[in-house]
Amino acid sequence: MTSRSARPSLGVWIFFTITLSLTAYFTFAAVQGDFGLFRRAEIAVEAEKLEQEVETLRAEVARMENMTLRLSDDFLDLDLLDQQARDVLGFIRADEIVVN
Repeated sequence: MTSRSARPSLGVWIFFTITLSLTAYFTFAAVQGDFGLFRRAEIAVEAEKLEQEVETLRAEVARMENMTLRLSDDFLDLDLLDQQARDVLGFIRADEIVVN
């Protein structure tokens, strides 16, 4: 009679090695892959920065729309017109002193 040892066969070792390798690969991909947890955190931070930039740009657009309205034909703000003429054309009034 032949006695069988309690050693697992080579096929079992190969199966467990492949299973362990695939588990390690998919775990790594889930954490650090293109669609992993770290990438998701980076995207959230980037989205927050872009939201702040959008709000800044919206405020700038609103300011420019206000200035455009104040210089339009329907509503002319003489103070703003005076300021723009001074800035763009370099005009000064006779009673002003220029300090550089």
